[in-house]
Amino acid sequence: MSADLDQLLKSVHDEQSFIGFLEALGSDFAQERSLEKTSPSSPYGPGALGWENGSVDAFLDAAASWATASTRCALTDAPVSNVWQRCASILLAGKFYE
Repeated sequence: MSADLDQLLKSVHDEQSFIGFLEALGSDFAQERSLEKTSPSSPYGPGALGWENGSVDAFLDAAASWATASTRCALTDAPVSNVWQRCASILLAGKFYE
């Protein structure tokens, strides 16, 4: 069963919890690939677990685009208080941001 990535993101606070998040994100992607082999989703929408970006280049491009957009939309220029969680948020966005 897939981990609740949004819930896991909330618990990221240090290197070890960030690594755990990375492992869960990778497992989520692998599970979606497996599900898509047996029952493909429409090519015009996300995959079975919500993945919009199925290649490394598309994933990284989406993550970087989301990071840039979310930085511009910030209400203050205050430094990020939890850089581990910010990094995890950027990577999670690579899953769904287009």
